Amino acid sequence: MSGAAGGVSAAPERFDVVVVGAGIVGLGAALAAVDRGRSVLVVDRASEIAGASIRNFGHLCFTPQSGVARDYAATSRKLWLRLARDAGFWIDQAGTLVLARHEDELALLRELAERRRAQDEGEAPEVELLTASDVEELAALPAGTAVGGARLPRDLQVDPRFAADAIRDHLAARGVVFRMRTAAGRIVGGRVETSRGPVDAGLVVVAVNHDIDQLYPELAERRGVIRCGLDMLRVTADLPRPLGGPLLTGWSLIRYSAFAGLPGSAAVRERLGRERPELAALDLNQMYTQRPDGSLIVGDSHWKGETVPPFQPEAAPEAFLAEFRTLFDRDPAVVERWQGVYATGPEEFLIEEVEPGVLVTVVTTGIGMTTGLGLAEHVVGGHLDTHSRPLTESTRP
Repeated sequence: MSGAAGGVSAAPERFDVVVVGAGIVGLGAALAAVDRGRSVLVVDRASEIAGASIRNFGHLCFTPQSGVARDYAATSRKLWLRLARDAGFWIDQAGTLVLARHEDELALLRELAERRRAQDEGEAPEVELLTASDVEELAALPAGTAVGGARLPRDLQVDPRFAADAIRDHLAARGVVFRMRTAAGRIVGGRVETSRGPVDAGLVVVAVNHDIDQLYPELAERRGVIRCGLDMLRVTADLPRPLGGPLLTGWSLIRYSAFAGLPGSAAVRERLGRERPELAALDLNQMYTQRPDGSLIVGDSHWKGETVPPFQPEAAPEAFLAEFRTLFDRDPAVVERWQGVYATGPEEFLIEEVEPGVLVTVVTTGIGMTTGLGLAEHVVGGHLDTHSRPLTESTRP
């Protein structure tokens, strides 16, 4: 920062909460803080929100979660609906469609439907089993594709290219200060050294996703956090009718924890790997979402390592397109290709208070959009409720 008259440096700015990272978890942290009347600064080294929070399907898959992720997802759902209303972005409440093309996949859907059976009379089920013809109609599939399916009515969908920006603009209108193109360096003793000068805070929230290995490399190494790169496409195709919601396949069932934790998942995993080893080698999640403009997001593969190479082998998109043709009996035209990167580790979340008043909050799997807002509300909001107090009005920036 520039010096004051006589060469004395100006005092650092001070906020109740400084959030490092403007992705969905960082936005959730800012929301939790401003909801509690705190002054908030968000810094991000990028000029725009351009990371994992926009490079995804826009699928908010609440029902397929289990454990603490399920708790965060339930809170996230309420926050997504509230923010869609307040910030004015598109959100679809049609739920998720799940296609079963084999009896073992249908058995797995039945297992979850039984596990999630409504406990109270009149309560809507979390998993609605569908006939083969029903799921084919809803998912715009040719007759004979399915043996059955399901709808997950609590799931939601947004357009990630617009939702994150809309949330940022809404928070800014509520008084949250955003400083983009501003890198955070050393964080210690409630002070964040940024590329625009130091900032003091009562609470610092580090929500930098895979870049945690740069700010806190020893923490990332101790918790086994590395990077996951994925390949995705956006295509157009002359489907007979719009998709009735995000569409999951058997490859999705062996990924999401609510399904993967059931006894029947082993049979599905073994069969898919045996029948299609080339797709298993891609660590495929074969799924589809349709954007409001009618184009479809297609993917995705998964490649893990400390560094994700920027080079994308053509085998993955070729496989995506071949599977699209087989499934929908339509020839897609590629509009865009991109690579996503997110943090991955042996656990679903890295949450740690690395020193008093410095919270690290990272989703370490591909469910950040689904759980990030809820994680921030539980962890950051909970911390503010029990530890921090707002600055007096006279000392606010």
